[in-house]
Amino acid sequence: MITISGSEVTGADVWSAADIGDLTGRVALVTGANSGIGYETARALAQHGAHVILACRDDEKARRARDKLESELERSSLELLHLDLADLVSVRRAADNVLADHARLDILVNNAGVMGTPYRQTADGFELQMATNHLGHFAFTGLLLDRIVTTARSRIVTVSSHLHRMGQLRQDDVAGASFHNTWVSYGTSKLANLLFTAELSRRLQAAGLQTLAVAAHPGWTRSNLAGSGAALGNSRLRRKLGRAAGSMLGQSAAGGALPVLCAATSSSVGPGQYIGPAHLFGLYGPPAVARPSRRARDLVAAAALWEASEELTDVRYPVDTPV
Repeated sequence: MITISGSEVTGADVWSAADIGDLTGRVALVTGANSGIGYETARALAQHGAHVILACRDDEKARRARDKLESELERSSLELLHLDLADLVSVRRAADNVLADHARLDILVNNAGVMGTPYRQTADGFELQMATNHLGHFAFTGLLLDRIVTTARSRIVTVSSHLHRMGQLRQDDVAGASFHNTWVSYGTSKLANLLFTAELSRRLQAAGLQTLAVAAHPGWTRSNLAGSGAALGNSRLRRKLGRAAGSMLGQSAAGGALPVLCAATSSSVGPGQYIGPAHLFGLYGPPAVARPSRRARDLVAAAALWEASEELTDVRYPVDTPV
C-alpha cells in the first residue's frame, strides 16, 4: 500500500485504483457523475462493490451514464439522483431523497462543477460558478452531514483545482455579485472549496467525530469541463479551444480521478489533506499530498467563508465553531 507523507509519494508501490479495496455494503454519492472525473470516480467505486448514487443535473445524461456503467462492469449497484447545485430548492429536495432512502452514507464526493462560464446569476442570486462549485455543495453537505457522521469511517471529498491560486475571495461578496472576470471567478470558487474543507475538517475534529473531510484535485485532465463552460457563453471558438487544450495536453479522466479516489478510500489520507498528482508541478502522475496556496490555508478566511455560506444558503451545520 502506498504511503503518503508530506508532499511526496513514498514506498515501492504507487497508489492505483487496485488499492481501493472491497467497498461492499458501503454507499457512495458522486455529484456530476455522468461524465469525466465524476464518471470515472463512480465507475471505480462501483467496481469495488459500493452502491453508488449518481447525482446529476441532466437526467438523460445520467441515465446514459448509468446504462454505460452497467454494460461495462461485471457487478454494479447504481442509483440516479436529480441534483442541480445551482438551485437550492433542488439541493434540498435531493438531500431529502437521500435521507429518506439511505440509512448510511459512507462517501460523499463533491465533484460537479462548471468552469469558464460568463457571468450569470442563479435564481438564488448567486454567481453561477460560485453557486455550483461551492455554495450548492456547501448546502448539500450540510443537509446530509448527520447521516454522514453517524456512518463509521465516512469521508467527504471536495474536488478543487490548481486554479484556486487565481482566487480572490471577498468575504463581503461570497455570492459573487462582483465576479465579472470568468477565470478569477472560477479560481475563487475553487479557493472556496479548499477553505470549506479546512473549516469542515477543523469542526469535525473539534467535535470528536471520525468523519474525514479532505480535498483533491485532478491536475490537467481531459474532460468536457472547459468546453461545456465555454458553451454556456455561446462561444463556438472558446468551446473548441477548451476541448482541444484538454484533449491534447491533459491526462485521461481515469488518471485525473485517481487523486479523488485516493482521497475517498486510502487509509493513508489524513484529516484536511489535499491530494493531487505527484509530478510536473501537480499536473500529472499518481496521487500525493499537495500544498494549497497561502490563501487556501487562511483559517480566519475559512471561518468567515463558513459563516457567510451558512447565511446565504440558510443551511446550518450540526457542528459547533471550534474554540
